[in-house]
Amino acid sequence: MATENNFVQAAIPRFDGHYDHWSMLMENFLRSKEYWPIIEDGIDTPAEGEVLSNAQKAELEAKKLKDLKAKNYLFQAIDRPILETILCKETSKDIWDSMKKKYQGSSRVKRAQLQALRKDFETLEMKEGESVTNYCARTMEITNKMRFHGEKIADVAIVEKILRSLTSKYNYVVCSIEESKDIDELSLDELQSSLLVHEQNMNKSSGVQEQALKASTNTYSNNYRGRGRGRGRGDRGGRGRGDRGGRDFSRNYKTSTDQSQGRGRDHEKSKVECYRCQKFGHYASDCYTRLPNDKEKCESANLSK
Repeated sequence: MATENNFVQAAIPRFDGHYDHWSMLMENFLRSKEYWPIIEDGIDTPAEGEVLSNAQKAELEAKKLKDLKAKNYLFQAIDRPILETILCKETSKDIWDSMKKKYQGSSRVKRAQLQALRKDFETLEMKEGESVTNYCARTMEITNKMRFHGEKIADVAIVEKILRSLTSKYNYVVCSIEESKDIDELSLDELQSSLLVHEQNMNKSSGVQEQALKASTNTYSNNYRGRGRGRGRGDRGGRGRGDRGGRDFSRNYKTSTDQSQGRGRDHEKSKVECYRCQKFGHYASDCYTRLPNDKEKCESANLSK
């Protein structure tokens, strides 16, 4: 019994400041307990001096008992600060009417709220990357609020709104649904079920494409790194050979330059001393000790001095 009472208490909708949502839940809860007629109609109290029969007295007492139980549920659903403002109300109907008057607002406020909801409904569109379930939930949230404020909106209008406000990737899905099904007879549940099937197929296709793209990217990256390493070795080798070739060219150029400069000054050879044979009249590059075949030439050159 204690478990049952805890379950009932936990199931009572708590008032969180959003009257329209709470009133719908609370009305449904009271209807399930068969207490809604006592809140809707109230208790007809007998006029002063009126004599009631036993059956009428029994019926009146039964209504008062139901009213007390309905008041108990309302007290449990309302927080203490709000509850203190309605403790003076005698019946559950008085409490319900007081809550409605305080939090539902006047007809002018309701019209303004309904206008804002109509605008939200017209501008509502599915976001990129948003799931079908989430978008349908957002759409139904707005339409339910519109209905709470007295707007009579048919299911076919909601179906058409969802179909024309999906993202571009669902264009072929919309065409398929419009061609294969009667929109006037299509329910919201059937529409959402069909969209969920297409969404799952698209997610599978995109997953396969993503894996293929990832594999091709990894292959290209590995090949690119391999070619990069080959070019690196070649570049270093090429630069090394180039450096050595440059040094050889520089050395040969310097030697040939020195020789040409020396030949240009043949008239000064008489003053030149060879560092190989310590004799005058020739350079070390022309010395017979370097060129044995020209020994006689060297000696003749020395004798001619």
